[in-house]
Amino acid sequence: MALFVGFFLLYMAGSPAVAENGKPTEFQVKAAYLYNFGKFVTWPPEFTEQQPSFNICVLGADPFGASLDQIVKGERLGGKPATVRRISSPVEADNCAIVFIAGSEERKLADVLPALARHHVLTVSDIPSFTDRGGIIGFVMEGDRVRFAVNQTAAQDAGLDLSSELLKVAVSVKRADEKGKQD
Repeated sequence: MALFVGFFLLYMAGSPAVAENGKPTEFQVKAAYLYNFGKFVTWPPEFTEQQPSFNICVLGADPFGASLDQIVKGERLGGKPATVRRISSPVEADNCAIVFIAGSEERKLADVLPALARHHVLTVSDIPSFTDRGGIIGFVMEGDRVRFAVNQTAAQDAGLDLSSELLKVAVSVKRADEKGKQD
C-alpha cells in the first residue's frame, strides 16, 4: 500500500500542473492514477511483446484535457514509451493497455466491456457502479478524495494480474468465490 501511495504522491508533487495550482483537480488525480495503474498490473506476455509502446487510451469524450498528456509525456511503462491515444470505439483498442471509458459511453457499456476484454485491456472509468457492471477499476469519490474499487474477477477474465499492492489500496475488491459468485 505504501509503495503505491508513495509513487502517486511523489508523482503528483512533481507535476507542473499541480505546482501552478497548489491542489490537483479531480481529473488530474484520476490521470495520475491511470498512469500509475500501469505499474501495478501485469499483462500477458503475448500482449506486451507485440506492443511498441504502452498506450493509455481514452474512449469517448475526454474529461482530462491536457492533464493526462502532461503526466505521461516522456514516461515509460513496462520498458516502453508511454503514450496517450483518444479512441472512438472499442475496435480501436487493440494496441491499448489501459482504456479509460468516459461517461459519454455509459449507454454503450454492455457492448464496450466484452469487446475490450478480448484485447487484454485494463478498463477504468468513473461511471457509477462500473465494477458491478463488469469494469475492472472504477473511480469513486469519498468526500473530495478520489479512490477506486476493483473487480478482480473481470481483471482475471481479461488475462490481467493485479498487484497485491494495488488491491490493498482499493476501497473494495470484488472476487469470485468458490461457487463462481462474486463477493
